[in-house]
Amino acid sequence: MNVAIRTPFSVVADPDRVLYREFGVEPSLAAVAHPRTWVQSARGLIQQRSVRAALERGEDRLGRPADFLIAPDGPVLACKYGAHADDQWPVEEILSLAGRFASA
Repeated sequence: MNVAIRTPFSVVADPDRVLYREFGVEPSLAAVAHPRTWVQSARGLIQQRSVRAALERGEDRLGRPADFLIAPDGPVLACKYGAHADDQWPVEEILSLAGRFASA
């Protein structure tokens, strides 16, 4: 299922995990050990309706998320390294941070 989401900023995908390695975001069993991760995994399996379909998406299931807000000229303005696999910035927080830095 592809979902297009419009954001007021650029979003960079990294399917080859080049930037993940550069920013120190490495796979970890601890990332999937947190109970909150299990709940989201179950929801994903229900939506996909099969374990095989869920695993074929090409994502690293052992990865911890890391989110970075990067200025147009390159500096990292803010970052969040997730404590577990389901610990990303909420969209509302990203928008708030982007607004705060835009007005600074």
